[in-house]
Amino acid sequence: MARVGLILTPGFADWEYAFIAGTASPFYGIDVRFFASVTGQFRSQGGLAVTVDSSLQQCLDWKPDVVVVIGGMIWEHADAPDIRDFLHASRSSGATIAGICGGTLALARAGLLDSVSHTSNSADFLQQNAVGYEGAALYRSSQVAVVADRIITAPGPAPVSFTCAVFEAAGLSSEIVSQFRSMLAAEHG
Repeated sequence: MARVGLILTPGFADWEYAFIAGTASPFYGIDVRFFASVTGQFRSQGGLAVTVDSSLQQCLDWKPDVVVVIGGMIWEHADAPDIRDFLHASRSSGATIAGICGGTLALARAGLLDSVSHTSNSADFLQQNAVGYEGAALYRSSQVAVVADRIITAPGPAPVSFTCAVFEAAGLSSEIVSQFRSMLAAEHG
């Protein structure tokens, strides 16, 4: 069974993880678990109170196939969690690393976007909020997720394409992922 670890922070963006958490396990047999750099109770951006009792070290020990850093406004602040070592250790263990919206800032600070094509909310968003980011030449302005060398990035308004990329990285077939994407796009057809 594939494993996906979702990394949450205080003020995490509710819509950015919902499709992964709500469908991966019940419909696709993917084991999804939640982790945080500081465990305990906190609230989402929308006010949902959650308790995350599994640490980043526990995530490393669990050995997920995909590590997903969920966005939130905390990533834009100087007191954002420093998860560089965790991200590098996860990648060294073979995990695909994914970040959406503000979560891309954690990947940029870790240097993971310096040598691969990637996207985010905007190029300026990365340059202004990620000290040490050196991947501007590889930035792609994209409304959907970008996948390159086991790194997945997406802007905040792209939770569907982001979820599809995470599911592909977790080993779901392209046929299943295409069906999932079509199901969510049906209301726009």
